[in-house]
Amino acid sequence: MITGIVNSKGESILRLVVGDHETKRIVVDSVIDTGYTGFLTLPPATIATLDLKWRGSEDVVLGDGGTQRFDVYSARIIWDGKFRTIKVNEADTDSLVGLGLLYGYQMCIHITDGGSVEIRSLQDDTTGI
Repeated sequence: MITGIVNSKGESILRLVVGDHETKRIVVDSVIDTGYTGFLTLPPATIATLDLKWRGSEDVVLGDGGTQRFDVYSARIIWDGKFRTIKVNEADTDSLVGLGLLYGYQMCIHITDGGSVEIRSLQDDTTGI
């Protein structure tokens, strides 16, 4: 299970360990954005700090239904207790977690200041829901 917290602005926050494919790693607080179809956004400074490898560019659907072209990098994160290689979109914004990373999981958010965020794999679902 992956856990997070709801901040005072009502944003659901996940704390992620993000790194390159070698030994560089940092902890990043990321806002869950269900209108973003990619995996993860990081600001240019964080991408530079980690020296992530550029993989090209792609169009991504945004929350307002529009599309935007992003530079794409490769990173490794710890997700659900395991290392996972993902695409990272460079964006001049706070880090965002998108549906690409959440696909195959269910999410429960207690939407109150300091509320919990719980994300569970659908393959591990024993709730019977």
